[in-house]
Amino acid sequence: MLSVLSTVTPIFALIFTGWSVRRMGIFSSQAVSELNRFVVYLALPALLFDIIAKAQWTEIWRPAFMGTFGLGTLALFGVTVAIRLRRPLHLADAAIDGLNSAYANTGFMGFPLAVAAFGHQALTPTLIATIITACIVFGLAMILIEVGLQSEQHPRHMVRKITGSIIRNPLIAAPAAGAAVMAMGTGLPVPAEKFLALLGSSASPCALVTLGLFMAEKRESAANGHEAVALLTIMKLIVHPAMTWAIGAWIFRLPKDPLHVAVLMAALPTGTGPFMVAEFYRREAATTSKVILTSTIISLATITLYLGVI
Repeated sequence: MLSVLSTVTPIFALIFTGWSVRRMGIFSSQAVSELNRFVVYLALPALLFDIIAKAQWTEIWRPAFMGTFGLGTLALFGVTVAIRLRRPLHLADAAIDGLNSAYANTGFMGFPLAVAAFGHQALTPTLIATIITACIVFGLAMILIEVGLQSEQHPRHMVRKITGSIIRNPLIAAPAAGAAVMAMGTGLPVPAEKFLALLGSSASPCALVTLGLFMAEKRESAANGHEAVALLTIMKLIVHPAMTWAIGAWIFRLPKDPLHVAVLMAALPTGTGPFMVAEFYRREAATTSKVILTSTIISLATITLYLGVI
């Protein structure tokens, strides 16, 4: 319990800091948009590029673990999008909700919890889970969002508009460029590594402060907001780890330790990535902020329970 609490406390502290400075009037209502633009266009692309560019293919090539966590996460994302489309929601909104249920907080919470629970041998599986979450699932969601928005606005030139938007999107272009660097095996110059490390390390704290700023704004609650938050929180904290365990145990026959790491990664609460996207596109931001906060609070109990059982 103490290891979970010590990992989660800084998250709440950063959210509360953002909430406090907005309530005190230190930051204006424009701060949410401007800080989020910094994260989306600079900090997060740098982090995604850095993660992929530094990865070693021989180190991360663990097909059974990749299949377990990847299929579990992608399946949940697809199921959530399908459920939300039946509301009916716009495809862009459904894709963001898919992220809300499938985007685990592997970067901020995953590494310290994995080391505390399983030791340093859990670092590589956690890195794999982070790449799958932050690059593959995130990239798929961005493509669906762009498809939904461009088909809505430009029906006659949909393919051209969608392709152009995807190519220009920094959250898709950055990991793709990082993959090219990893494939070449040339590495990065030391100044470039330090630049990316400095810029990328600001992504999570800035996103959490921005989340607090957003939550401090007074707004009317959506009519079915509580129902959506409850559904997405259950999908994230219960359905995601359950699906991951079933796939790992029954399909890939993962050994006990990597299976537990995969399930722990799936059991993590929703990360800040979905909120960055929701606020940037001005869609589902209120629901997303509540899902992040609610899932993070409840995960104190669910993760502690899981670690106690295993």
